[in-house]
Amino acid sequence: MDRKVVVIPTYNEKENIDKIIRAVRSLGDDFHILVIDDGSPDGTASVVRSLQEEFPGALHLIERSGKLGLGTAYIAGFKWAIEKGYDYIFEMDADFSHNPADLPRLWRACSEGGADVAIGSRYCNGISVINWPIGRVIMSYYASVYVRKVLGMKVFDTTAGFKCYRRKVLETIDLDKVKMKGYGFQIEMKYSTYKLGFKIKEVPIIFMDRTEGTSKMSSGIFGEAFWGVLGLKFRKIRPVK
Repeated sequence: MDRKVVVIPTYNEKENIDKIIRAVRSLGDDFHILVIDDGSPDGTASVVRSLQEEFPGALHLIERSGKLGLGTAYIAGFKWAIEKGYDYIFEMDADFSHNPADLPRLWRACSEGGADVAIGSRYCNGISVINWPIGRVIMSYYASVYVRKVLGMKVFDTTAGFKCYRRKVLETIDLDKVKMKGYGFQIEMKYSTYKLGFKIKEVPIIFMDRTEGTSKMSSGIFGEAFWGVLGLKFRKIRPVK
């Protein structure tokens, strides 16, 4: 049986974390979870610790001492998952903007559909976003258009954070050289995957904005992504040695 782990970064997700863990675990015992909490003052990590007794060996927690960035959280999770021998590693938000029921679809796109990375895509089949202000939808959509034009990467949802990786992809990317820490991280990882010759497949999903908790989006995150994309265009992407 394939070993799967869903990596979920958290910061102040106490309202959502119990429900998202139970939703993922309801998919089957082969879906393990790694929560990476950046010192949430609301007690998110304590909720996870209490649930570890209910899901022994299947629910894991890394606690970090403050907000160190989305990208660094995922990289810590990827390294942990590689070390533990997982075959498929997923990225997912804690706030239910990504539907846990779509995780098996992403996995099948890799395990049966031949993809090395499967992306839960908001834009590969029109625009499938619910509850976002129209300004944010437009900004997100045209950010992906900008990335496609600059980098020549044929991915419709370049900033998507709902993904399934085959382990070999994460073993090949030099994770220590990934530079962007915010949502630009998502672009950088897709571009590295693309430049290293791996097959990327987009799986259409419906993205629903969070109903509980607070969004972590900021203008600084978009600024890093905008300028970071220009830098990526001129960077040599080489496999890890």
